[in-house]
Amino acid sequence: MAAALRAAAARGLAFALWSSSPGPALVRKRSDGGPVLTASPQTSLADESLSVAVRGLEPRQRVTLRAQVVSQQGCLFNSCAHYQADESGCLDLATAPSTGGDYTGVEPMGLFWGLAPAGMEKQHQRLEHSIDVEEPMIVEMLVHEGFSQPKSSIHGPVLARIKVQRQFAGPGVRKIRLREGVVRGSLFIPPGDGPFPGVIDMFGDEGGLLEFRSSLLANRGFAALALPYFGFEDLPVSMKDFQLEYFEQTARFLQRHPKVKGQGVGVVGSGKGADLALSMVTFLPEVVAAVSISGCCSNTAADLHYGELTLPGLCYDMSQVIVSEANVFDIFEALDDPLDPANECSIIPIEKAEGHILFVVGDDDRNWKSSLYAEIAIKRLQQHGKKNYELLSYPGAGHRIDPPYSPFCMSALDRVLGVPILGGGKIQPHGHAQVHSWQKIQEFFNIHLR
Repeated sequence: MAAALRAAAARGLAFALWSSSPGPALVRKRSDGGPVLTASPQTSLADESLSVAVRGLEPRQRVTLRAQVVSQQGCLFNSCAHYQADESGCLDLATAPSTGGDYTGVEPMGLFWGLAPAGMEKQHQRLEHSIDVEEPMIVEMLVHEGFSQPKSSIHGPVLARIKVQRQFAGPGVRKIRLREGVVRGSLFIPPGDGPFPGVIDMFGDEGGLLEFRSSLLANRGFAALALPYFGFEDLPVSMKDFQLEYFEQTARFLQRHPKVKGQGVGVVGSGKGADLALSMVTFLPEVVAAVSISGCCSNTAADLHYGELTLPGLCYDMSQVIVSEANVFDIFEALDDPLDPANECSIIPIEKAEGHILFVVGDDDRNWKSSLYAEIAIKRLQQHGKKNYELLSYPGAGHRIDPPYSPFCMSALDRVLGVPILGGGKIQPHGHAQVHSWQKIQEFFNIHLR
């Protein structure tokens, strides 16, 4: 209760700061009514792009476009970019290049990718809609006269503004909170009668329950189960030993659900959730398709048990961690080498998998060597004559490859260590990777689950 009150108070403070930004009194007026900012559609799903344009500016006028949002945790995020109107006083983000700010070039959704904690906020926070996905995210977009610097609290007069709604659980999507035996989580059912292909969705060492990807998958026709595996309700508080039977019961529950079709289910995992996804498709016949996003070819962090079988978890050597002057931890070299003979028993025997596997990796992942780990897994499959895999590799992308238009986060606070961990990547190639991979993930599941 105290935590909820603190979050509510923080949201109130951030909203007050947001609302105190220059209002209509500072808008420069023109005889024709002044500039008009449009965003279409004003209500959209969070993985959809918007058409953003400004009309009624002076010819060749320089302006700063900004976006700002108060997260459900009460943190203010913002972004900005510099633009110049054309000879008719118009500006269309689909064709006009940004010349400065948080990104450059033609990026119609750059203001969304660029959302980061405002200057007065604690840095290294990730903008996640993690408390209530049934509540839309409200993003305000503003046009300011002249160029203003990123992270600055000083901007030119507001010429136009608009608010847009970004939905995660769209119209008709149903959310069911689960307490089925030992299984915990949330099941999102698409609109309509179904049945629908079923997908289990897991994240990494953040712990807890994250629902934003599952809710978006439900909008796209999948019965998606957001599955926590520690740090939630009566589940283990931290990552220690994991029982694959917990994931097996989840797969069986989803497969037997009356709204789920087919002879098997899929699983998508990021980070630690990715190596769990690979273990599931390897050992569990109910799982027939797995997506590994920035995962490892071995079991990591905690031992995984299944009957009499145990896969020890690869450990971290903290002596290999590099700490930058900004106190950001680079753990790229810290995870034990999967190819070291001493760690052979940790490797997931992925060649046993009868289902299909999609590897998604960013070449600039600094959290760990996900590109190398995908190569190791694929080589192992090839050595056993397997062709049940695909690889999506993205130059310039970092560790956390989320659904489209999720804000880029170079470094984020680690829940276990309590320090910022370098994720790697660059804003624009990472953003493009999120758009492309999201479409490919849906295609993969549609092929192998329908």
